[in-house]
Amino acid sequence: MIVVGVGVGPGMLTEEGIRAIRKASVVYGAKRALELAQEYITCEAKTIKDYKSLHILPADAVVLSTGDPMFSGLGKFAGEKDTVIPGISSMQAACARTRVNLTNLCAITAHGRDFEPAKAELIQELKNGRNIFLLPEEAFGSSEVAEILKELGLEADLYTCENLGYPEERIAKGTPDNPPIAETILYGLLIVQKR
Repeated sequence: MIVVGVGVGPGMLTEEGIRAIRKASVVYGAKRALELAQEYITCEAKTIKDYKSLHILPADAVVLSTGDPMFSGLGKFAGEKDTVIPGISSMQAACARTRVNLTNLCAITAHGRDFEPAKAELIQELKNGRNIFLLPEEAFGSSEVAEILKELGLEADLYTCENLGYPEERIAKGTPDNPPIAETILYGLLIVQKR
């Protein structure tokens, strides 16, 4: 199988990804991923129903992953002989929009899982002086991160990055004392420490 990152929003598919989609015998993806790639799909398109069975797809089948497949995406299902084609991730788009350099950035995901390990990793990386791009969970978002920053005595800019790449894109900036609050459940949180 070929796992293709379709990007975080419209127009963020790479040329390599477009070529793979056009050559596919069948394309699988979630509704949003299929919508992002629809103009390039020339074969049957199917909604993924069982993520754990992706490994049995034929070699020329394409599986679409929103954002980048290796950042909290479907690349985790790729086998040794499968191909993974990167896409523009929410982290890349958020950093481009806010002009935050990727070189001192740590990516952490709490989305769709127990957030305690992500919280522990966040605290450790903040203590290490790293900036963070967090895919939050409903119970672990900007307000909770702001409290952690205050407990650690760290100053930082917080950015909630919603609907990146879409016309309704919204980036809100705040601080630990006045954190930005996302209007949707799916967003990225960028934490930029002040030095």
